[in-house]
Amino acid sequence: MKDTAISILKILEEAPGPISGERIAEQLGITRSAVWKQVRELRRLGYSIVSSRTEGYRLESTSGKLLPYEIHKQLRTRLIGKQIRHFDRTASTSWIAKQLASETDPEQLHGMVIIAEEQTGGVGRLGRAWVSPAGGIWVTIILKPKIPIDQLFMITMAGSIAIARAIRKEYNISALIKWPNDIFAGEKKVGGLLLELAAEADTVHYALLGIGIDANISLDELPPNLKDTVTSLEAEVGHEVDRVALLARVLREFELRFQQLEDGEYDSIIREWKSLSLTLDQRVAIRTINKTFEGVAIDIDRHGALIIRRDNGGIERVIAGDCFQL
Repeated sequence: MKDTAISILKILEEAPGPISGERIAEQLGITRSAVWKQVRELRRLGYSIVSSRTEGYRLESTSGKLLPYEIHKQLRTRLIGKQIRHFDRTASTSWIAKQLASETDPEQLHGMVIIAEEQTGGVGRLGRAWVSPAGGIWVTIILKPKIPIDQLFMITMAGSIAIARAIRKEYNISALIKWPNDIFAGEKKVGGLLLELAAEADTVHYALLGIGIDANISLDELPPNLKDTVTSLEAEVGHEVDRVALLARVLREFELRFQQLEDGEYDSIIREWKSLSLTLDQRVAIRTINKTFEGVAIDIDRHGALIIRRDNGGIERVIAGDCFQL
């Protein structure tokens, strides 16, 4: 959104009633034609602006999109989300983030959020397709973390906590975390995360935290194989949710936990993750590359591994794999 469009939008938001194009033009030092062009652009972005030859322009409703201007009004963070790139449709926010990181010093991109209204080629954990239709929240956060490399997995934990806390605070839904990276509402998945690292030896060039939340998505739009296991916030609360408010809160909650990680407060993150866990103390089936087994999830260690007590009494430490609640 251009600065002129933002200025016109602010004038419309602050106006007690309709305001003429001539008056807007005078305030901004531009032509009435320029005002009309920017109003047309605002309408394209989803803002409902009515106009009358006798009264002028009036803002009836804001855009339903995750536009940087709208998010910044509610953000209140120090770093995360201060830079935002917004796309109506793209293959993957992660691909865009990687391209930016290859062209720019990642230090300058630290905290940038890439947003897409719709992804056509989203990829989740283990290379699985990440279904990302319009109405959801699909973002990638670019980070240049000052965290020891053996603790970087905790960025995913911090993100999981942030999403669960944000959903709980916004909608009073008992959102919980299913190991390793899913967010559940009730018995169905409502969100997920993916952490990607660009590193060599002990040097981390950058980290990308991908976040997906099924916000305003009709369950009828989901592929048949997902309808029994996936839900949306809209379906859970019975009405459309304010995606801007939710994303702004997720970013605030994440910044708080990310700062804890950079301050070395690992134990507090682990404690909070455990308090929100759907997996611990539950009987589960684990499937890894090499084997499948069942047992009770009894703990998570300082490296993010899930600790399973098998039926024969043996203890298994699971670093990566699929976890199914039984």
